[in-house]
Amino acid sequence: MGFWLPLLLILASGYGIQAQVSTNVSIIVKGTAAVAETNDHFVCATIDWWPPEKCNYNQCPWGQSSILNLDINHPFLAEAIQAFNTLRIRVGGSLQDQVVYGVRDLGSQCLPFKKMVGGLFGFSKGCLSMDRWDEINAFFNKTGAIVTFGINALSGRHHVRNHIWAGDWNSSNARDFVEYTISKGYKVDSWEFGNELSGRGIGARVEAEQYGKDLVHFKAILDELSEKSQTRSLLLAPGGFFDKQWYSKLLRISGSGVVNAMTHHIYNLGPGTDPHLTRKILDPQYLNRISDTYKDLEHTIESQGPWASAWVGEAGGVPNNGGHLVSNTFINSFWYLDQLGMASKYKTKAYCRQTLIGGHYGLLDSDTFIPNPDYYSALLFHRLMGKKVLSVDFNGSPHLRAYAHCRKQKEGVALLLINLSNNTEFKITVKNEINVNLNAGVHNDKGYSFTDGLKWAVSWIGTASDGAQKREEYHLTTESGNLQSKTMLLNGTPLELTENGGIPPLTPSLVPVSSPIFIAPLSIAFIVLPNFEAQACV
Repeated sequence: MGFWLPLLLILASGYGIQAQVSTNVSIIVKGTAAVAETNDHFVCATIDWWPPEKCNYNQCPWGQSSILNLDINHPFLAEAIQAFNTLRIRVGGSLQDQVVYGVRDLGSQCLPFKKMVGGLFGFSKGCLSMDRWDEINAFFNKTGAIVTFGINALSGRHHVRNHIWAGDWNSSNARDFVEYTISKGYKVDSWEFGNELSGRGIGARVEAEQYGKDLVHFKAILDELSEKSQTRSLLLAPGGFFDKQWYSKLLRISGSGVVNAMTHHIYNLGPGTDPHLTRKILDPQYLNRISDTYKDLEHTIESQGPWASAWVGEAGGVPNNGGHLVSNTFINSFWYLDQLGMASKYKTKAYCRQTLIGGHYGLLDSDTFIPNPDYYSALLFHRLMGKKVLSVDFNGSPHLRAYAHCRKQKEGVALLLINLSNNTEFKITVKNEINVNLNAGVHNDKGYSFTDGLKWAVSWIGTASDGAQKREEYHLTTESGNLQSKTMLLNGTPLELTENGGIPPLTPSLVPVSSPIFIAPLSIAFIVLPNFEAQACV
C-alpha cells in the first residue's frame, strides 16, 4: 500500500473529505454474455458553431473555438485528437439550423454569424465557405477524425407561432453541399438532420410528421449521391431532447431503414448558476435519475424502430456554456465518466461530449488548448474500455459506482470504479460469475472471510501465490484535494503536457492481482484485469 498512504493523506487534508472509514465490497463481474455493445468510436466530442459573442450569466467563454474560426493549426489541437488514434467529432450545435453552405448558386455573400435582435438564439444566419470546409477536412484527414456533420433542417421553413416552424424542408443548399463533399472525397461518416427541433424544441421546433417526411427526403438524396462514392454515410436524427411520443412518431413516419441512429442530448445537471451544482454531481440518487431517459429511449427503439440504434449526440451536463470552475475541473469527471458507463450499459453506440473545445465544458481549454481533466478521463475510457459491456453486481454503498467492459482489443476485463463518498475508502474484491456459480451451495456471501474472497477472486488467473500476475491500475485524483482544480493526478502524478506539447503517457501502476483494490474517497479508478475469464470477451 506504499502508493496509497501518501495519496490518502493528501486527500484527507483536502476539499470536503471527512474522517475516513474503510468498507469491504465484493464485485461480481458477469462475463458469460455481454449486456450491450458500443461502437468502435463510442467516445466522441463536438465542435460547435458559437461565435465569441455567445454569452450566458455574464460570461463569454467561447473565444475562437467555432468551426468557422478555430485555429486548426494549433499543435496542441492535433496532438489532443491524434492521442485517441481515431476520435469521433460531431460538428453541430444550436446554430447549425441557421448555417448556409457557400457552394455554387448560393445567391448571396458568404458571411459569418452576427448578433441580431429577433434572430434565432439572437444571431443571424451564418455561412460556411467551401475554402474553410476544405481546410477543416484537411485537418480531419491529418488527425484521423471520424466525422459526424449536422445539417441545417430549418431551411425553407417559416415561423408560425411560439417555437413552431412549419413548411417543407428546402434541400437545395444542403444537397449541393453534400454533393461537393462527396466530389472532393471527404469522408463524412454520418450526417445528422437538425439540432434540438424535436419535442418542445429549443428555440424552434418542427412537428414529428413533417420531420419524418423530410428525413425520408434527405435519405433519398444521400442514397442518390452516394452512388458516386465508394462509401455510404449513416443518417442520424433528430439531435434533440428525448420525447417519447415525438421520437416514436418520427420512427413510424420515416419507416424502416431510413434513420440509422436516434440521437438525443443530455444536460441533466441544471444551469451553471445553480449553487448546488457540485452537490448534484456527487449525489448518486441524482445521477441515477437520467437512467430513465436511457431506458425509455432503448424501449422506444426496440418497439418502434429496431433498425436504429441510440446515440448521445451532445452532452455537456450543464447547458449554456457549462459551469464555470465546475465543467472544466476535476469534479466534473465524476459526472462524465458515470455518464459514459451508464450510457454504454443502455445500448448507446456513441456518446458525444459537448465540447472538444469551446465553452466551460470543453475537453480542451478554449484559450490555451491545454487539456482539462475530463480530456484525460475520456482518453482513458477510450483506450481501456472495449465495445462489449458486462453486467456488474455488488451490494454496498450507492456512492460506489462500478462498470465493466471487455478490455479494449486485448484479453481480459476493464473496470471503471467511481467513489462519490467523501469519507469512505472502498476495499474491493473482484469475483467472477463463473466461479460464484460453481461454488454455489458451498459458500455464502455473508459467510466469507476477506481471505476467502481473495482466493476466489484469483481463481480464474492462477493461484494466490502466483506473484507474476499483475493488474493495471489507473487512479485519478485531484491536486491537493481540491475537487475544482484543473489539474488531474494519475497515480499521484500531475497530468501535464510534455515539453513538446504532447499528451503525457498514461502509465498504470502494476499491482499483484491477489491484492485487494483500494479506491480512495472522492477518486476514480480504471482497473484492468488482463487474464479475467469472460466468455463474452473471447
